[in-house]
Amino acid sequence: MRVLVVDDDLELLELVERALGRDKHEVYTATSAEQALEEMARRQPDILVLDLGLPGASGEELCRTLRHGGSRALILILTAQSAVASRVRCLDEGADDYLPKPFAVAELRARVRALSRRTPVARPETFTQGSVRLDFVTRRAFVSEVEAPITAREWAILEILAASRGRAVPRSELLGKIWGQDDDASAASLEVLVGRIRRKLGGEVVRTVRGRGYSLGDG
Repeated sequence: MRVLVVDDDLELLELVERALGRDKHEVYTATSAEQALEEMARRQPDILVLDLGLPGASGEELCRTLRHGGSRALILILTAQSAVASRVRCLDEGADDYLPKPFAVAELRARVRALSRRTPVARPETFTQGSVRLDFVTRRAFVSEVEAPITAREWAILEILAASRGRAVPRSELLGKIWGQDDDASAASLEVLVGRIRRKLGGEVVRTVRGRGYSLGDG
């Protein structure tokens, strides 16, 4: 896997580069958001390990820019900002995982390995039902041509459902692909997010298939 590590701490960059290199990843580094964008275009990394406290644009702003630009790279936030509010913001902006500093190198390696096991979702480019239109390329949603604000985690749910091509997706599959675990907290989060999607797009876009899970549209 190609991994881009973005941090302005040169000693930490060297540490992480060596650690991930032991797992046979191709590791590249950047010290600012501007340099990271250049490396993203040049290297096309699969995984981004991203600090929040960067010079110039913050890591959170970079995460938002990448997701709004349609980047499919998996993003692991690695930062000293460990407050719950910070974690929630980053996950809503499109981050896939969050590891606070100080961290154990073994855990960092394990989290990157876990991210590397995720496979891209082969979903259609668009979905239309009634007045609802979803554009999965630009990650924009419209209801009666008015844009609806959909968070990154909500898009992840919609993309997995769209990729099923009408098949009901079990809750356990959604939890495993998006949260990496099937526990009560993750299941509760899934229920909340599905409820938010329905309020934004209408109750018929994400359907509950009794005893089977969720499906997108009339599938």
